[in-house]
Amino acid sequence: MIPKLFAYQLMIFAVLFVSCNTDNKSDKNNDSNQNNPQLKKESLIKTNRYLVNSENTEINNYIRRHNLDVVETGSGLRYKITKHGEGEMAQKGKVATLNYKVKLITGDVIYTSDKTGHKEFEIGHGGVESGLEEAILHMKVGDHAIIIIPSHLAFGLLGDNKNIPPRSTIIYEIEFTNIN
Repeated sequence: MIPKLFAYQLMIFAVLFVSCNTDNKSDKNNDSNQNNPQLKKESLIKTNRYLVNSENTEINNYIRRHNLDVVETGSGLRYKITKHGEGEMAQKGKVATLNYKVKLITGDVIYTSDKTGHKEFEIGHGGVESGLEEAILHMKVGDHAIIIIPSHLAFGLLGDNKNIPPRSTIIYEIEFTNIN
């Protein structure tokens, strides 16, 4: 009986010894990986690709659910003109005036011109989401549109520190009312 007990104890000791050594080697590899800039960069690229692909899948599902026939630009912006206007085409340097509703891709309404007033901005000079500026350049006064803005063209990694969470796709429903 004693030899069997000794054998079991020896096996348990051996398993623990090997496990501890394996964990130490693993920790050493992780430490060296964390200090290796190339491996850090590759890891960040891989994570970013995953996040971008996930967001694109979410956007494409939204488009399918709402049966939208959208135009996609090279930046990833998607838009659909739902009503065509007859006015002047948007141009950089001009001031655009919009009535709008901003929603998250979940459908939650975040901002509306009914509550905050219409939006005015000088096209091409910042102050609004880069995706909104890009979209407006495809429009003319009187147009109504749905604009789907991926997070990198909206409020990015931080959100707007108010109602739009970090890494959020936002949807604008707009009426382009005036240009000066």
